[in-house]
Amino acid sequence: MSAAGKLSIVATPIGNMGDLTFRALWNLKECTVIYAEDTREILKLLNHYGLRKSVFRLDAATEAKKTGEVIARLEAGEHICYVTDAGTPGISDPGSRLVKAVRERLPEAKIDAIPGASALTAALSIAGLDAQEFIFLGFPPHKKGRQTFVKNLATSDIPVVLYESPHRILKFLKELHAVAPKSRVTIGRELTKIHEEILVGTPSELSTTLEKGKKVRGEFVVIVENSA
Repeated sequence: MSAAGKLSIVATPIGNMGDLTFRALWNLKECTVIYAEDTREILKLLNHYGLRKSVFRLDAATEAKKTGEVIARLEAGEHICYVTDAGTPGISDPGSRLVKAVRERLPEAKIDAIPGASALTAALSIAGLDAQEFIFLGFPPHKKGRQTFVKNLATSDIPVVLYESPHRILKFLKELHAVAPKSRVTIGRELTKIHEEILVGTPSELSTTLEKGKKVRGEFVVIVENSA
C-alpha cells in the first residue's frame, strides 16, 4: 500500500448474499474503515459474514462534505472501502464524485476497483439480445425532462437500458406506450433473488402483467429495443 493509503471501490450483492466476491470479502475484512451509502445495508452484509468494522455514512447528499474526511484518512495511510446499497458504486449510485476528488486532490493515493454484481450487466446477460451496443441512461428524471427522456427512447436504433423504481414503473410503461407502443421491452425484476424474473412484451402487455400479477415490487432494469 502506498504511503498515501488506498481507496477500494467495492461492488456488493444486488440481492443474493452469495454474489459477494472473495476479493471484496477480503477487502472488507482487511480495510481500516468502511464508508457506505447506507450504514444499515452494509451492516447486514458484514453481519452475514461475521465481520466487525467501523462504518460511516457517505451518500449522495453527503458525498461532497465527507470527501475531505476520506482524503484526510488516505493521507494518514489508511485503507478505505466504499460501498453503496447494492451493486457497483458510481453506476447510478454515489461514488463517482468521491473518486474524482481523490484523483484530483491526492493523486498519489491508490484507487482499486473491486468488481462484482451489477444489475445492468446481470439483466443484459439473461435478456437474450445482442448487447454489442447499448445505451445506459440510469434512472429517468422524476419530473423535469421526463417527457423528453421517454420520447428519445422512441428514436434510438440500439437498445436502451435504464433503471426504474417500483413506484414509477407503471407510469413509465404508460408513457412509453404513448410514444412507442410497438417497442419490445424487457424487464428484469428481483435479479439474483428467489423470485428473479425476466418479462418481455410491449409496454401495454407488461403493464397488464405487472398489475395482474401484483409484481410491482423491487428494483427494475428495463431494456427498450427498436422503438423507432
